[in-house]
Amino acid sequence: MGVPSDDAVLIQKGNKQGEPHVITVNCPDKHGLGCDICHIILDFGLYIAKGDVSTDGIWCYMVFWVVPHSSSPVVRWPSLKNRLQSLCPSCSVTFYLNDQPSNSLASPVYLLKFFCLDRKGLLHDVTQVLCELELTIQKVKVTTTPDGRVLDLFFITDNMELLHTEERQHHLCKQLDAVLGDSCISCKLRLAGPEYDCHHGISSLSPAVAEELFLFVLSDKETRSQALSSDMTELKKANVVVDNSLSPAHTLLQIHCVDHKSLLYDILRTLKDCNIKIAFGRFSPNSKGYRDLDLFIQQKDGKKFVDPEKQNGLCSRLKVEMLHPLRVIIANRGPDTELLVANPVELSGKGRPRVFYDVTLALKALGICIFSVSNHFSTENDLKPINRL
Repeated sequence: MGVPSDDAVLIQKGNKQGEPHVITVNCPDKHGLGCDICHIILDFGLYIAKGDVSTDGIWCYMVFWVVPHSSSPVVRWPSLKNRLQSLCPSCSVTFYLNDQPSNSLASPVYLLKFFCLDRKGLLHDVTQVLCELELTIQKVKVTTTPDGRVLDLFFITDNMELLHTEERQHHLCKQLDAVLGDSCISCKLRLAGPEYDCHHGISSLSPAVAEELFLFVLSDKETRSQALSSDMTELKKANVVVDNSLSPAHTLLQIHCVDHKSLLYDILRTLKDCNIKIAFGRFSPNSKGYRDLDLFIQQKDGKKFVDPEKQNGLCSRLKVEMLHPLRVIIANRGPDTELLVANPVELSGKGRPRVFYDVTLALKALGICIFSVSNHFSTENDLKPINRL
């Protein structure tokens, strides 16, 4: 029944430099599959240039045209295919009899601890190694000593589920040694213990900072520390149109928004968490910095969106998630300047891909030294984690 499982994901590489690679997924459908696929594509440092999605509720067919980001020169294509393949539901008859996902055990958390001489860009260089090796950073704690040394604690999980093997550990240490070089004083890797639980709490935020960080609809007041210039105000706009006239069974969402690398993921994540079904979708190429997206959708019960209140609620939620997927605040805490970055997670618990990677890359490019880092979790408006640098 259907295609062989090893053909569920096909990757056709571009023939010329700069030509998009084409990822095709053809498998049984499940709720949120498009969002999950986008998450992995972005996690491998790829930019989605355009995409097409269609499903009859049982079987789905998706095509994504992707290009590597300049900041992610290494793409492990075979591993990407394996990761995408693992998302696809079984093609067997039993899938249709019981499509409920089985509860898998959580990946073990490891503590990577190293002590070395500090330098500009060190944190991002280590983060890049971990990302390229498909290791997910769960928590980070960085402390710099007055004599120019740094103690880094990375709590990580392995997407390949191989970090328990000596070969995988040796490969990680070898890659880190290439980055740290002679500046490394010590480097250790082991299963995380009780110290991992000690980093789950969130330190106190002032009421003003907390309000700005977690405000669901960002204010346009000039007194805001993030007040936008006139050109940025023009960019920070999105149009979401609801049309029920073109299909007897589906509602059409027409979205026009300024482009960013995770735009498609942010839209699909929102629809997934709202239990909205997508029958067909087209993600158009970038045009003068903007993107157009057409989605034919249904509510969870299979009905169209005809209630004006539900339409307005969905449009407002999409606009917020598209325009403000990250909340960024610069605050002064005594002699130090603190950068706070809050990002949403899916209801399944997965965070937005590569946030910590992108933040450390930007600080490295600006030549800004990072004195201390900590990650915290908050349940306010489902925004987490908070990265404090």
